Amino acid sequence: MTKVNVRYIVYDVDAAIAFYTQALGFSVAMHPAPSFAMLDKGDLRLLINATTGPGGASQPMPDGRKPEPGGWNRIQIEVAKIEDEVARLKTFGAKFRNDIVAGMGGKQILLDDPAGNPIELFEPPAK
Repeated sequence: MTKVNVRYIVYDVDAAIAFYTQALGFSVAMHPAPSFAMLDKGDLRLLINATTGPGGASQPMPDGRKPEPGGWNRIQIEVAKIEDEVARLKTFGAKFRNDIVAGMGGKQILLDDPAGNPIELFEPPAK
């Protein structure tokens, strides 16, 4: 199986592991160091790096900018019933950026992981 790899920078790797595994159904592929973990969900491999530590992902750029969580680029997880998924995630204390938005292309909502990285939940339109 070919995986699509996405890297997120987080403040707390253990908090991210707990959120992604318990709330979103990811599994831990590896967690070899406190500052790094690799999580899997279907064809998606999520690489989680702390803001500090060894390795290239947390190192400052030549212009001085430092990798940090947040932004607007995101992974998208398709769900069958978005309202049910939002209600379930609220029991985990999930923080949402907006309310469910419905349009011709389906329904979507953005939630943040514990470090503020966005995740889009998407329900395709009924056929």
